[in-house]
Amino acid sequence: MGNDVWQLFAVKYAHHHRMSSENFLGGDSHEVPMPLDYFVWAVVSADRAIVVDTGFDEFSGSRRGRNFLRSPGEGLKAIGVDPAKVEDVLISHMHYDHSGNHGLFPAARYHLQDREMSYCTGRLMGHAALRHPFDEEDVVAMVQKLFRGRLVFHDGDDQIAPGLSLHRVGGHSMGLQMVRVRTRRGWVVLASDASHFYANMEQGRPFPVVYSVAETLEGYRRAYELADSRDHVIPGHDPQVLERYPSPAPELKGWVARLD
Repeated sequence: MGNDVWQLFAVKYAHHHRMSSENFLGGDSHEVPMPLDYFVWAVVSADRAIVVDTGFDEFSGSRRGRNFLRSPGEGLKAIGVDPAKVEDVLISHMHYDHSGNHGLFPAARYHLQDREMSYCTGRLMGHAALRHPFDEEDVVAMVQKLFRGRLVFHDGDDQIAPGLSLHRVGGHSMGLQMVRVRTRRGWVVLASDASHFYANMEQGRPFPVVYSVAETLEGYRRAYELADSRDHVIPGHDPQVLERYPSPAPELKGWVARLD
């Protein structure tokens, strides 16, 4: 495996039962069960592991009625990634389910878009509807990382390492960024919440929690452009991810998937 080719894992840590009308802007006429899975992702080479998003903990999940299954750290350890040794964490955006577990990566630098920090600490958080997906504790913890020299800002697209780059698309949140990864099967895009489900981007129907509908729709197009095919785009919360991709070991089936 070359220096610019990575292994890629999705690690499930929580679940939420809901109906399809809750997952599309404007609702859904079919009204069928359409649950959410919650993931963190690991981008792994022979000598380095980079984590994408940090999930939420049991307390934060219980406040919002989510079914917390296990710590994201437990899932990472199951694939050989020690959270204490991770040096870089890429935060797609600052919503509660992507930026919690503040002490899980004590040695890591965190990577965030300028616009996302401006958004979650600025005047728009005065609106309850926009503030709802954020947890105060997560935002405060990220500001603390900034003052402790552990936060790296990005403005738009940026390369993190050979074969690994960030791409700001906004949409769901002002500064949401996707992660593009070169794998043995080609370029894969971790869309995170640029598209919660395969159906959101395939049907052009945004998830209802949205900062900009226009940016969301353009984000679908951008994700497909960056990936080798539409099948190379990984949505942020779709249980189908664990059905479409194999587990790295039989005992991890149903909560860890190999995406490369």
